[in-house]
Amino acid sequence: MTTVEICVSDVPTALVAEAAGADRLELCADLGQGGTTPSLGAVEVALRSLRGAALRVMVRPRGGDFRVSEVEEQVMLADIAAIRALPNPHGLALGVVVGAVTGDGGLDLGVLRRLIKAAGPLPVTVHKAFDEVHDQLTALDEIIDLGADAVLTSGAAPTALDGAARIAALRERAGDRLRVIAAGGIRSHNVRQVLAQTGAQELHLRAPVHHDGREATDGDEVRRVVGAARTG
Repeated sequence: MTTVEICVSDVPTALVAEAAGADRLELCADLGQGGTTPSLGAVEVALRSLRGAALRVMVRPRGGDFRVSEVEEQVMLADIAAIRALPNPHGLALGVVVGAVTGDGGLDLGVLRRLIKAAGPLPVTVHKAFDEVHDQLTALDEIIDLGADAVLTSGAAPTALDGAARIAALRERAGDRLRVIAAGGIRSHNVRQVLAQTGAQELHLRAPVHHDGREATDGDEVRRVVGAARTG
């Protein structure tokens, strides 16, 4: 069965997405910058308020590029430790989302190794920093060797449909060693096409709608995506 992950910016939007049938939520702050680490309070209340959806927490100290300085790494390590220490009263499947690249188009393996080790038993998704890597097939093997659980990718293309052939190749190379999550421009009107062309079993998207002057999650669109992903 296809897993649908919805990127959300706060607890209210997380609750909307869960109620609409999302299987997993990625909780971020500052989606305008591509997502940064949410407040510890937001994560704590999400763990207390959600009832069944899995939760992944973005750990990214700032917007901009995906290079990680020594000080930023220390912040990320501290955030991971704090997330691990939070109560999880409903036993939600909790994990973290990280990424780090070098200036020459490769993964920052040292940083990623330390972040994944710090996460301990929590599953780790490597986010779309992966799409800035020059050799994604080699990088996929490196991520697997580091012990990551999943990678989020549009196949280094603007959208999942544009990168469908690459996503399919990554899935074939990963086999059952790593989950490949397709992302980028996925909506209810094209979800079946994305699934058919990529072979993906997991999808990641935002379902934005503007409400009271800010972006919220469109529960109706989430329902349409989930329905389309379950059809056929």
